[in-house]
Formats: sequence, structure tokens, C-alpha cells
Amino acid sequence: MNLTPSTPARKAVVLLSGGLDSATALAIAREQGFETCALSVAYGQRHEAELDAARRVAAAAGVYRHQLIEVNLDALGGSALTDRSIAVPEVPAPGIPVTYVPARNTLFLALALGWAEVLGAQDIFIGVNAVDYSGYPDCRPAFIEAFEALAAVATKAGVEGRRFHIHAPLLRMSKAEIVREGQRLGVDYALTVSCYQADAQGRACGRCDSCRLRREGFEAAGIADPTRYRDA
Repeated sequence: MNLTPSTPARKAVVLLSGGLDSATALAIAREQGFETCALSVAYGQRHEAELDAARRVAAAAGVYRHQLIEVNLDALGGSALTDRSIAVPEVPAPGIPVTYVPARNTLFLALALGWAEVLGAQDIFIGVNAVDYSGYPDCRPAFIEAFEALAAVATKAGVEGRRFHIHAPLLRMSKAEIVREGQRLGVDYALTVSCYQADAQGRACGRCDSCRLRREGFEAAGIADPTRYRDA
């Protein structure tokens, strides 16, 4: 009889928005053997239905703990996702769109970093993508690398030699590849909400940039799209 105690699973903090990408990142973290602690942020987003989706995804995945933090970036404005006086664009345009939220991923990773340090976790997962995306600067490899370097000098754990690792497993994947990976991992995308202006029931507009990227991803993957649309 083997009496050797099993090695406890390493904890990882996973940023969980409730969308397709973060749900896939969560599934990848779990497959890699991490005990996952999901972190969602209510930042004053107009698409609050994604927070309900985050709760559904976390429950379905059986995360160790799901934490919701409120930080109202709508007080700063500057984005169509937090300022309801700015329309969400429904036609692609050149440049970084007005749906960019200033410093959002910097803030999210900072919150995840703080919680990870408290939990004794050294791994943080974020579902950013720099292939099929809207061009946000805080979704690029350079940003992820810079934040990981920052974590090494900005925390007690870091200066004591316990380095943090920022995992962005979807960074260089197409949306179709992400959808196929999620299907392989058993992600129920019907639970997720990606739309920038989803209604209170979580139904998508079908016209915003996020809806377009999501729909094209399912089409390219050859997988049925479970998204609920308002006009369907």
C-alpha cells in the first residue's frame, strides 16, 4: 500500500469575464492540473450580463473559489463599454476602437496579482488574444511580458524569489482554434456572454465587434454557434 501523501494541486488565479476566451483559459488551467480560483471584476461595464455568465461558468467548472471585485471604471469614462453616452460601434473601423477601456487589463492583472500573493499562488491565467481581436494594446505579447516582469519587482513574493507566471494560453490562437480547443475541453459556450451590449437576459446584439469575432470563430471552426441573439 502506498502511504505517500498526494501532492496538493498548485493554485492559479484565472481572470474570468464570462466570455468565450476566459472560459477557455479557465478550462486550460484546469487541464494543466491547477486548483483554479476565478476572479471576475465588475468595472461598471454596460454588459453586466457577462458577470452572470462568469458565475455560471465558474459553477460549471467547479472552481475552488470565485471572487467578484467591484472597481467602477465608469467614473473615468473614455470607453463605450463604461460610458453609455458613447455608442458601441457596429461597423469595423481602422485604429483602436472606442470599446477599448483604458488600463483595464493592467487593473485586472494587478487585482489578480494581489489575490494570488494572498493565496500563495504563483500562476495567473488571462484569456487575451492578439490574433482575432480588436487591436487593444493590453492584449499583446509585449504587455503580458512587461506585466510578468513588473510582478517580480512589485510584490513581496517576487523580491523573495517566488516568481509569478502570467499565462496567456490563447495569445497566438485564432478564434476558430480557441473554439475548437474549448470544445475539446468540454466548455459549454452556451453559458458564456461575449457581446459588448448584451441585454439583461444575456442575449447578444449580433453586430458589435465582439459578436462578429465570436460568430466568425464558430463558423471557421465548423462548430454550431450556441449564442442567443436578440433578433433570433
